[in-house]
Amino acid sequence: MSDDEEYIYDEESGDWLPASEYKAKQEAAAQPEVRDSQGALLQDGDQVTLIKDLDVKGAGMTLKRGTLIKSIRLTGDSQEIDCRFDKIKNLVLRAEFVKKR
Repeated sequence: MSDDEEYIYDEESGDWLPASEYKAKQEAAAQPEVRDSQGALLQDGDQVTLIKDLDVKGAGMTLKRGTLIKSIRLTGDSQEIDCRFDKIKNLVLRAEFVKKR
């Protein structure tokens, strides 16, 4: 943080924040909450386990119940998560079919 950085008044907290911090706070507030089948809040980098066998369209395979998916990414949709699994890149799963590990 430099001394010449612009500060913005945050009406919510009543504090003056550096512009970069204020922008990051606004972006975080804009992200929808993504919850798994158990209601746990999911975040980027979380590990999840499948709670149901899922057929993967286009890959010709089925992901079995109990499969561990590592390092998920949130998509901006409150019902979908993006991840990778073995040879499947850009796999999108519905949050209702996973639980946080």
